[in-house]
Amino acid sequence: MNGAKWPTVKDAGSLASAETTVIGKQVRGKRPAASGTFFQKYNILPSLLFFVLWELFSRVNESAKFFNPNFLPAPTVLLSEGWELAKTGIITDSIISSTIRILLGFVIGSAVAVALGVVMSKFKAVERWFSPILNLVGPIPALALLPLFIIWFGIGEFPKVLLIAWTTFIPVLVYTLDGFKSVPSTLIRSALSLGATERQIFTRVMLPSAIPNFLVGAQVSLGLSFSALIVSEMMGAKSGLGYIIVDARNYFKITNMFVAIILIGLEYSLFSYLLKLVERRIMAWRKGGLRDAVEK
Repeated sequence: MNGAKWPTVKDAGSLASAETTVIGKQVRGKRPAASGTFFQKYNILPSLLFFVLWELFSRVNESAKFFNPNFLPAPTVLLSEGWELAKTGIITDSIISSTIRILLGFVIGSAVAVALGVVMSKFKAVERWFSPILNLVGPIPALALLPLFIIWFGIGEFPKVLLIAWTTFIPVLVYTLDGFKSVPSTLIRSALSLGATERQIFTRVMLPSAIPNFLVGAQVSLGLSFSALIVSEMMGAKSGLGYIIVDARNYFKITNMFVAIILIGLEYSLFSYLLKLVERRIMAWRKGGLRDAVEK
C-alpha cells in the first residue's frame, strides 16, 4: 500500500510516551492554583462564628441572668484571664508536659500496633490467638484502667504514657489489620507473576494499600488519646492541661477551667490538622467520591 508500514511496537511505545507527556502537561496546565482567603483555606470561619455567638450569648446572660454568668464567662474574659495565667508560666509548662505525653504515647502505641498488624496479617495462628484477647480487653475504657496503672506503676510519667499508648494501640491495630486484609489478591498475584520477592510484595503492594486504613485509625485514636491524656493528668499529675482543670475545680476557678478546655481543643485541632496534612502529602494520588467525580 504505497510502501506504508504498520507501526511497530517501538513506534507504539514512542507514541504512547509522547501522548502521556502531552496529557500530563495538559492536566498540569488545567490544575487550578491555590486560591481563597486565609479563612477559606484553613476553614476558620465556623470556629470564629462559634466564639462570636458564645460572646454574644454570655453578654446577654450577664444582663438577663438566665443563669449565673460566672458559669459561662465570655471568650474575651477568658482571653484576658488566660493571658494573666500565661504570665505565671503555668500554661506554657502544662502545654509542654501534655504535648510530650501525647506524642510519646501516640507514637509508641501506633508503632506497636503496626508491627503487630503486620505479624497478624502474615501468620494466621498469631491472629487466631490474639483476636479473642483483643476483643476481650479492647472495649475497656481508659478511665477503668488508670487506677490499676497507678497502683502498678505509681503516679509518674510512665503510667500516663502507657495509658495513652494503650488507647492509641487498639484502633490503629484494627484499621491497619483491615488494611492488610483488604489488599486485592489480584495485585499480589500480579506481583508474583512478575517475579517480585516477598519483601517487595510487602513494601510495594501491601504497605501502600494499608496506609489509608492506618491513617484513618490514627485519626480515630487521636481523639481517644487526648481523652486518655486528660484523664491521666486529672489523677496524680503536677502539670498538664488536665491538672489545670482539676486545680480550677478545687478552687472554683471557672475561668481557668475554660481556658484549659479551650487549649485542649486547640491542641487537638493542631494535631489533627498535621495528621491530615501528612495524609494529603502521602496520599496525594488518591481521589474518589462525589466531589471528585463531578466536574465543576
